[in-house]
Amino acid sequence: MSKSAVVTGAGGFIGGHLVTYLRRHGYHVRGVDLKYPDFGHSDADEFVLADLRSFEDCREAVKGVDEVYNLAADMGGIGYISGAHASITFNNTMISAQMLKAAFDAKVERFLFSSSACVYPQHLQDVPSVIPLKEEDAFPAAPEEGYGLEKLYTEKLCQYFTEDYGFPTRSVRFHNVYGPLGTYDGGKEKAPAAICRKVARTPDGGTIDIWGDGQQTRSFMYVDDCVEGIYRIMQSDHYGPLNLGTDELVNISGLVDLVAEVAGKTIHKAFDTSKPQGVRGRNSDNNRLREVLGWEPGIHLREGLKPTYRWIEAQVREAQEQADAAPRQAAE
Repeated sequence: MSKSAVVTGAGGFIGGHLVTYLRRHGYHVRGVDLKYPDFGHSDADEFVLADLRSFEDCREAVKGVDEVYNLAADMGGIGYISGAHASITFNNTMISAQMLKAAFDAKVERFLFSSSACVYPQHLQDVPSVIPLKEEDAFPAAPEEGYGLEKLYTEKLCQYFTEDYGFPTRSVRFHNVYGPLGTYDGGKEKAPAAICRKVARTPDGGTIDIWGDGQQTRSFMYVDDCVEGIYRIMQSDHYGPLNLGTDELVNISGLVDLVAEVAGKTIHKAFDTSKPQGVRGRNSDNNRLREVLGWEPGIHLREGLKPTYRWIEAQVREAQEQADAAPRQAAE
């Protein structure tokens, strides 16, 4: 008999890919979200529209399933999470705590919480040549305001449910995930998607604006590696937080160069240091991930950017064609 799982945040980027992954591995999957996927359809066996800030909705979401993958969250890029501390912290606290309690009450076999590298102290990320962040570096705590603080708190809540009640929890610290079918416009997109969009909209030899001075560094993980890692962590016996990311460090200026290379364009850069740019450097230490799983993400940034850029380029082209067609249709 196949296993069953609920994926919250199934209308979002990582959640949508995880639904597809689990279906391919023989799971019966219930997707739950406030909305249907923005791009394409969901592969879930059933898709439930629910507001997980409601405990009753959380209880309904977890009924009759073996595993809970709790990816639902109010989130976005640095411009969004740095300007909405109150709403993000409230919404995510309600979702995370109540989903954990509902899953515990329902006696599901395992519960996975999607955390973030935003839990790490800001003072460890103040230079571009950052030392890769180890799981134990989260304490003494000084996380990203709002979003990161809630993630760190819920990691501890999961730990307490495991230690006090024997409830099997897993906490995954994502490091900058990218790929097709993700938000690429509107203010909630992450850096790779934003840069792909800007390059796709810019002619060869044109200039795009870059938030910050371009020297801030990050590592980026392709979504296929992400969902593989989520599944492996869920099936492992490790209940403490684990980094899930690559250790391939690149600065944002270099990321633009890679996207331009994939696009086959010459792109010039205009840097805007008045815009939010987050920490100066962030990279994942994967030693514990390798010890626990005998595995780590392996898709290099240049390779992952190829399908990502082509998908965003197609979205941009389609949107432009629709915009060009609108005046003609109105005139007719």
